Amino acid sequence: MGEYKGSGFTEPKYLVRRGDGQVVQLSRLLYLVVSAVDGVRDAEGISHFVSGRYDAEVTTDNVLYLLERKLTPLGVVATAGAESDQAPGPRSDLLLVLKGHKVVFSEEQVARIASALAWLHRPPLVVLALLSTVLMDVWLFGIHGAMTPVLRVLEQPIWMLIVFFLTVASLVFHEFGHASACRYSGAKPGKIGYGIFLIWPSMYTDVTDVYRAGRGGRLRTGLGGVYFNVLFMLLLTAVYAVTGQPYLLAAVYLAHFEVLEQLMPAVRLDGYYILGDLAGVPDLYGKVKPILLSMLPNRPVHPDVADLKRSARIVVTVWVATMIPLLLAETGYALWNLPRLVSTSLRSLIGQLTGTFSAFGHGQIAAGLVGVIGSLMLICPMAGGVYLTVRLGGRLARGAVRVTEGNNQLRAAIGVAVLATASVLAGAWMHGATPKPLPPAPPVAPILQPGVPTARPVNSTPRPSHRAAVPSADVTRLPDAPPTLFGSPSPHSSGGHPNPEADTTSSASPSGSHQPSPPPETGAASPRTTPTSTRTESPSAFFSPTPTPSESVLDTAVPTSSAPLETASASGTP
Repeated sequence: MGEYKGSGFTEPKYLVRRGDGQVVQLSRLLYLVVSAVDGVRDAEGISHFVSGRYDAEVTTDNVLYLLERKLTPLGVVATAGAESDQAPGPRSDLLLVLKGHKVVFSEEQVARIASALAWLHRPPLVVLALLSTVLMDVWLFGIHGAMTPVLRVLEQPIWMLIVFFLTVASLVFHEFGHASACRYSGAKPGKIGYGIFLIWPSMYTDVTDVYRAGRGGRLRTGLGGVYFNVLFMLLLTAVYAVTGQPYLLAAVYLAHFEVLEQLMPAVRLDGYYILGDLAGVPDLYGKVKPILLSMLPNRPVHPDVADLKRSARIVVTVWVATMIPLLLAETGYALWNLPRLVSTSLRSLIGQLTGTFSAFGHGQIAAGLVGVIGSLMLICPMAGGVYLTVRLGGRLARGAVRVTEGNNQLRAAIGVAVLATASVLAGAWMHGATPKPLPPAPPVAPILQPGVPTARPVNSTPRPSHRAAVPSADVTRLPDAPPTLFGSPSPHSSGGHPNPEADTTSSASPSGSHQPSPPPETGAASPRTTPTSTRTESPSAFFSPTPTPSESVLDTAVPTSSAPLETASASGTP
């Protein structure tokens, strides 16, 4: 693939891509040797070819050593007579990476799409689009009001489905932005497809070839998805001006969260790769360990980051110093609140599934489909959290075993620390020291939760009241209110404990007659909503309640290999 232009390394780096898509970073000497291997030249011929370009003599023995000890183990070259032209080599096993790639648009289709849309990246059009976006946001948030169309859409299940499909369309258009920006920068985009990021479906675009371009081309490609999100919002606003349909503005409102999600550099989304392109370091996560070791007192700079330019090292160090404490704090906070998270999530999921099945059973198809979306919004983060915990726990355990090999005292100390931490947490959970689960509450977006009661729980404490005595023969029990789309607002469906007073239609008076009980007080919650792409530019998550979601993986350590460079945009509806 040539030289990695605009890199943050002191010495030039060169990239090659194996037949299985893995990208390997090589020194100039190794790159020249690979360039000379054509299946015809022998070791002596390769020696002459490399010596003429390396400005130094490279002997036949040197070539044989590099081929056998460096390039063959990487799976870059195969020995003569091998059964396959693709020699097995190491693969990256990254944690936050897109899995199970499935192609939606082939390279030929992507090439046609990218060529047709590349003109949209011309600077005058970009400036015009950004200025139009400022005007659109001033009007939407400052004059018209962005929440009003969202609330109106919540009243109509069919509109919610339309907004969902518009969001999916914006994800596809987001990938077109990466591909067309790659083409405009002089590189060749690859396939567009989808996979699984943690647990939710995500889209990606293979823009590995953009590393042939300079830093400007890579930045343009990284920002191309967000730029096309902006164009999509402008298009929806223009259609709204013609049709007046509020669901169009609701989709525009949610698209803003998609953009913010993509720009966060915590995981391999667009913001992560944009920051990596600014620093000239293709895999920031690959530098976490050497940066942390280099920050220890009286420790020299780790060899894996010693070849970084000072400016690049500062950027990576600031990123590590910011993200690692943040991730640790989030992990500790989640563990402390684990009981309430689990109990509240399971209770909400059970109620959501029950109401969704009930909606389908009553023939309310649109409400049921919206309920399915709401259920997925609960299932995806729960399953993703379990998956990430298992993967991360396994990696930490294997890493601890590897680091403490031959040092039983250190291994015992780590084991004691882990057991002590687990004991403290377990004790806090069992004795109720951690925050209690939230009480049941009516849904703030009833349209996403069909069948879930909208009434607040009734206070079970009896209140004194004055009633007129009525003969028992005159008392008739009122029939139960017919169920609505969102459930009956009777006190029995409030989700709390039954109110003894509200559960009876009459109470005994001293005279032996019966008197009707006062109706329970109920409160209606006003509806609101929480807006819910190897370099694969952007896993775009269809359901990502938390920012997640460009999947380009490049191992910068020589001579290790890495996953294909992909830009994965995890755009989604939080």
